Amino acid sequence: MEYFSKIMPIFVTLVYKDRRHRGELLNFDSEKPAMNIKSIWMRKKDELLGMRKLLTILLLMLAMGMQAQQRQISYIKSDGAWCHVYDENGKKVTTLSRSTVGDVVGWGSDFFVTEDGGWVKIYDINGKKICTLSKSSVGKVIGVSGNTFTCRDGGWIIIYDKHGKRISTHSCF
Repeated sequence: MEYFSKIMPIFVTLVYKDRRHRGELLNFDSEKPAMNIKSIWMRKKDELLGMRKLLTILLLMLAMGMQAQQRQISYIKSDGAWCHVYDENGKKVTTLSRSTVGDVVGWGSDFFVTEDGGWVKIYDINGKKICTLSKSSVGKVIGVSGNTFTCRDGGWIIIYDKHGKRISTHSCF
């Protein structure tokens, strides 16, 4: 009841503004409008609870859909002018043009790395480009594993994450 007494003045103001906007006016001198406000409050409260349940169900469905989309790369096949990406079930996920993507250097569980001219490109499993790095700053890609890829630039070994962020640098010597 204490919660109701704190919220009621705010709600009365909102209901009053809403009704005034629709051309209705409230008479706050009698007891009857206050009861109407309480019934309106209860109705709105029930609507909000119903909306909360609906929102919870939608969020759960969205989370399940996100899990279903998190497939892993099993194999990438370069076939002439095309690169075909396959998931863990052997199902083709996407096909990309080699002229756009470049040469596939390696792949991790949910991304793959390509070299195209002076650029190192990182793509997700669906073929969406995550990031592009200059080959002059990255060096030569020597391996891709898990969620990282490793490059060699002169006397340095540099490890990047799948978003192109440098994780660590080590000397080759």
